[in-house]
Amino acid sequence: MTAETFKQEIAEAMKAYEKYIICIDKTPDEFHASLVSLLNKAVKAYENRGPQLRHGIALDRQVTVILSQNDSPRPLCGIYFNLHSPYQKTAAAKAFKAIREPIGGTTDD
Repeated sequence: MTAETFKQEIAEAMKAYEKYIICIDKTPDEFHASLVSLLNKAVKAYENRGPQLRHGIALDRQVTVILSQNDSPRPLCGIYFNLHSPYQKTAAAKAFKAIREPIGGTTDD
């Protein structure tokens, strides 16, 4: 099993990429190469998974590839775009004011 096994899924992801993805750090050719690389990594993870595990996963910042065991010899292949905004700000740490609380429920009043 190789990335070529999933050429239909790659073609569908390429169509979705070209139609719906507005801004990403990769050109279509770079995206295709990345997708093939991720599929090869997911295949390797899938084939080397533990006996109780059912998935092989590979991801980068933009794409996640999941191979899932099913009843046929060929696993299911899911390709997901990791959507995020470069404009989203990270949450700033909130300033907290220390509050004195008595230990043991007693007060010194």
